[in-house]
Amino acid sequence: MTRGGAMKDRSEGSERKCIVTGDVQPKYGLVRFVVGPDGQVVPDVLGKLPGRGIYVAADRAAIDKAAKKGLFARAAKQPVQTPEALSDEVERQLVRRVVDLISLQRKAGKAVAGYEKVKSWLQMEEAEVLIQASDGSGRGKSKLSTPHYGSYIGWLTADELGLAFGRQTVIHGALASGGLTQRVVEEAQRLKGVRITEGGNGHPER
Repeated sequence: MTRGGAMKDRSEGSERKCIVTGDVQPKYGLVRFVVGPDGQVVPDVLGKLPGRGIYVAADRAAIDKAAKKGLFARAAKQPVQTPEALSDEVERQLVRRVVDLISLQRKAGKAVAGYEKVKSWLQMEEAEVLIQASDGSGRGKSKLSTPHYGSYIGWLTADELGLAFGRQTVIHGALASGGLTQRVVEEAQRLKGVRITEGGNGHPER
């Protein structure tokens, strides 16, 4: 069982260098930042804002280091203003992104929520991704297993999953293959890197 899932590069030339670690990796493992007209560093999770992109690994410690050590100014080759709690803003944007993508998959018929529906999809091998709320009951969550060769997402809250599925709260969800599922996995992995949970960053191994 894997939780991250194998992620393939979708196009050539989509690798960038992290200004903190110096590592070159696919853009889906990084967070893009731009410097606005006012000299403010702005996170660009969707990668659509105008301006020269500055890339940092999708990792809270890396983002915090870039802000504290003046690495954004060095990369931009100009004085910049770095907002306080920049990594928190990145986390908020990534949560919104993951929730929106899951919602689109739900509307396309490629996502279900609820213990029985998820269990049925797992038994019929319809599910490629198992999603469980970070604040759900550990005992209840342990009754469902990540699909073979599939992925696990376990660092969204029940309220956040509720937004994705149009309910108040959701503990168990599943995604079928195809559509935006691979994108959900990639964006969730970025979120995992910047999200602090009780066990540290991310979710304990399953």
